[in-house]
Amino acid sequence: MSDFKSTTVLMVRRDGRTCMASDGQVTLGDTVLKAGASKVKRAGNGKVLVGFAGGAADGLALFTRFEAKLEEYSGNLERAVVELAKDWRTDRVLRQLKAQMIVAGRERCFLVSGNGDLLQPDDDALLGIGSGANYALAAARALLRHTPMTAPDVAREAMRVAAEICIYTNDRITLEEV
Repeated sequence: MSDFKSTTVLMVRRDGRTCMASDGQVTLGDTVLKAGASKVKRAGNGKVLVGFAGGAADGLALFTRFEAKLEEYSGNLERAVVELAKDWRTDRVLRQLKAQMIVAGRERCFLVSGNGDLLQPDDDALLGIGSGANYALAAARALLRHTPMTAPDVAREAMRVAAEICIYTNDRITLEEV
């Protein structure tokens, strides 16, 4: 699951602002099928951002499941992602889904995968998934350390860097903020 050749999604948090950015490229093998896809969605009455990488249908199926969990647990973000990760790991049908998700609220963020992974970063400031994630994370980490840029500006610029390096990432950036 860590070798997705699909997309780039980046979550950046700074000065009380949380944003998530994604590129718009959809590929099938070595062919670009679409350049302007949206891979970041809002959940929980707009208070939670969800970004996904991997199979588009798989990501949307997981997004729907996550929304249901968020509603079931009255907006409790941590409980909803824990229950989704448990279902994803144990359910025979869900285990076949090939995707990763970043889920972020104003204060907490999580990476969820079908391997049973449920990770929260040490600094709670950066998370990335997809084929260009390491490029975007490296650029964002440097920008956070060495500039006063806002979270949205860091996310946009880091995504541009990833798009210059990763052939599965383009520069049609979607950005959402909570």
